[in-house]
Amino acid sequence: MPPMLARVAAVRAVRAVRAVRAVRVVAGAAVVAAACATETSQPAAIPYPHASDTIGSVREIYDGTLSPGLAVTTFRNIDRLFPVRRVPRSRHPLPLPPAARPVGEVRFSDRGSQYDLATFFERNRVAAALVLVDGRVALERYFFGNTPRTRWMSMSVAKSVTSTLIGAAVRQGNLRITDSVTHHVPALAGSAYDGVSVRDVLMMASGVRWSETYTDPRSDRRRLLEAQIGQQPGSAMALMGALPRAAAPGTRNNYNTGETQVAAEVLQSAVGVNLSDYLYDRVWNRVGMEADAYWWLDAPGGVEIGGSGLSATLRDYGRFGLFVLNEGVIGADTILPAGWVREASTPKTLGGGRALDYGYLWWPATTAAGRRDSSFVAEGIHGQFVYINPAARVVIVLWGAQVRPSGDAPVSYDAFFEAVVAAVR
Repeated sequence: MPPMLARVAAVRAVRAVRAVRAVRVVAGAAVVAAACATETSQPAAIPYPHASDTIGSVREIYDGTLSPGLAVTTFRNIDRLFPVRRVPRSRHPLPLPPAARPVGEVRFSDRGSQYDLATFFERNRVAAALVLVDGRVALERYFFGNTPRTRWMSMSVAKSVTSTLIGAAVRQGNLRITDSVTHHVPALAGSAYDGVSVRDVLMMASGVRWSETYTDPRSDRRRLLEAQIGQQPGSAMALMGALPRAAAPGTRNNYNTGETQVAAEVLQSAVGVNLSDYLYDRVWNRVGMEADAYWWLDAPGGVEIGGSGLSATLRDYGRFGLFVLNEGVIGADTILPAGWVREASTPKTLGGGRALDYGYLWWPATTAAGRRDSSFVAEGIHGQFVYINPAARVVIVLWGAQVRPSGDAPVSYDAFFEAVVAAVR
């Protein structure tokens, strides 16, 4: 066994002893050969409506080679692709009452062309849409046979969930963003992550060399995917620990999904429980999510995929957006540090004074209207969004069924978001 992999395996063995409760692991079709033992705290209520769908493979997702129909059925069944942990629904779901003034007809222009809602949804292959204004449903639409019970993949929206959980851990005193990565993940000691802080990772500015091209099987992103497909404990950190350094920590941003797997390892080490349990305790149960969610694992019983692989219902993504909009305050509970949401969602400055249009795994607005309202977004490939506008008190969730990972949206999402906000003000 290589030294890096041996170190990771040793760390994971220690963590296994600290596990606080059994988790449900579902074997993924086309990835693992046998199902793992399962245990749940709540019985399943009604069978999932799409459980019999034919689905494609995870490689086809990243290659962009799924047919349009197979993209839909696969994206709503990603918990069949890999082992997952369940994040149980709350026993007290947060009501989402209808808005007094629902979203009516919305028309907007983009690059010289005019669009209405129906055209936007069709052209961008939107699979579902939700607009919340002050916590009330102003618009809710489902397409391609999806329903309120459908779960849909997050893709990189999960990165913003991981970031938010790190904020919760900071609030509890379990870690500081100035901590070194290797303090929490000793398996990375002696690698290019020496001297890298948690904040550097949150800004994707570790300085570690990385290529993110989804469709290139030789890219680092695809190598990480292959490690996940292999489902061998420690393989993801072995890959990250073998990468060379390209810049000094904190001086250069490079979009890096592997960085969020490092963030997941940091978080699990700091809080002493897995990410799904932590998500349930700090957010899912307290906010009042109405449905179970599922989160991909890097190996059976392993660590959640910090940058992808969460699947949840449309309204529960909306409730997560409301939690962030309300700055992590749930009744008398304050889950996030004061000022965390603004810090996480606004542009940062790198070492040497270099400006960065990125927050802590969130995308700040880049348009004039978006900057005016301090809006920001969690964004995933194939068209997944959780948009938050604090000034207008608006949350918008979009599911996308685009076939290609990126570059498949003919109409600007920013134009759509800003038109909806203008319509509900």
